[in-house]
Amino acid sequence: MELITEFEFELPRGYVDNDGEIHKKGIMRLATAADEILPLRDPRVVSNPGYLTIILLSRVITQLGTVQNIRPATIEKLFSADLAFLQNMYQTINSMDVLTENCVCPHCGEKFEKPINFMRAE
Repeated sequence: MELITEFEFELPRGYVDNDGEIHKKGIMRLATAADEILPLRDPRVVSNPGYLTIILLSRVITQLGTVQNIRPATIEKLFSADLAFLQNMYQTINSMDVLTENCVCPHCGEKFEKPINFMRAE
């Protein structure tokens, strides 16, 4: 069985860059021990523990649209709905639980599990 370490996502609102371009699709990787420990030394986190989320997400989001160098300032500019979405995704992919959801086929009624999809339906 192959370990999946990166997950694609699509933000509900989207990150608006300095040129006004909206970036919705991105990639988040699994967190490492360093991702969770090193930000605790950051002065911004020491003075405001709520900032930990900003630092963590800037470390594990590897791409957001065409933006590939995600910095804390990028995460700070997200809409609240997108920040909540990413916090939930972070918790989900880094938990010990299997990343599947229970489904029912609308045609035959058969129950099955499928991988969680963080991308919006097209």
